Amino acid sequence: MGLKRNVSLSTALGYKGQGPYLTYILRRIGGSALFIFFTLYSITIRNKATQNQLWAGMAKETAHQLGTPVSSLEGWVEMLKESQMDPRTVQEIQKDVDRLKLVSDRFGKIGSKPQLEERDLIDQIRIMVEYIRKRATGRVQFAVNTLEKEKLYARISGPLFDWVIENLLKNALDAMEGKGSITVTIQDQEKEILIDVADTGKGIAAKNLQKVFKPGFTTKSRGWGLGLSLSKRIIEEYHDGQIFVKHSEPNKGTTFRIVLNK
Repeated sequence: MGLKRNVSLSTALGYKGQGPYLTYILRRIGGSALFIFFTLYSITIRNKATQNQLWAGMAKETAHQLGTPVSSLEGWVEMLKESQMDPRTVQEIQKDVDRLKLVSDRFGKIGSKPQLEERDLIDQIRIMVEYIRKRATGRVQFAVNTLEKEKLYARISGPLFDWVIENLLKNALDAMEGKGSITVTIQDQEKEILIDVADTGKGIAAKNLQKVFKPGFTTKSRGWGLGLSLSKRIIEEYHDGQIFVKHSEPNKGTTFRIVLNK
């Protein structure tokens, strides 16, 4: 009697055998799973777009807020130039004020497509390394290895590219805790340019290698964990390149690599 009921149900559904009936069920399950997948994917994309708009808005507002005090500082620097203060000290203060202006400009450009132009990468990187060197302890050694290249041009956004190099150098300083060496190596290859930023710091734990570029991830007691995330976006989305951890070993150091296509 039970068997007849099952056969009747199968017949009512339009299937006369176990094979077609299972196929029908699997199709229904597959269709439902596909619908759920695309629904979740759409929600994720929408949330990501909203988050990106939020960060861009916060960045632009930060740039706006920085504008007034930076303008005021410029006025004070001009007054110092007319005073009896050591000109070298005033010059260094001017450099820091110019740096604040550059940071403000960077924040203002987040969310907007940057203009790329031909720039000498070697000169660009050397200027940034020199800026960081003067603000590090004397126990940190800096070197730029160009493999005997004097000039090397690439299409970049100067302010945003500087942001990336500065972030990598500062992370290297933090990893070394005030003592060690940082070496930037620039290689000119046939189809791409390789830039390695290597330090002799504490390295990155293996469990964190896949997290370092995620927004909000940081091992520091202070900070928002946005530096490497923004660096990745600048290099990969704006410069059509790559940035990744080439090598890291606990207590021996880390090397980040940037790849720019020619």
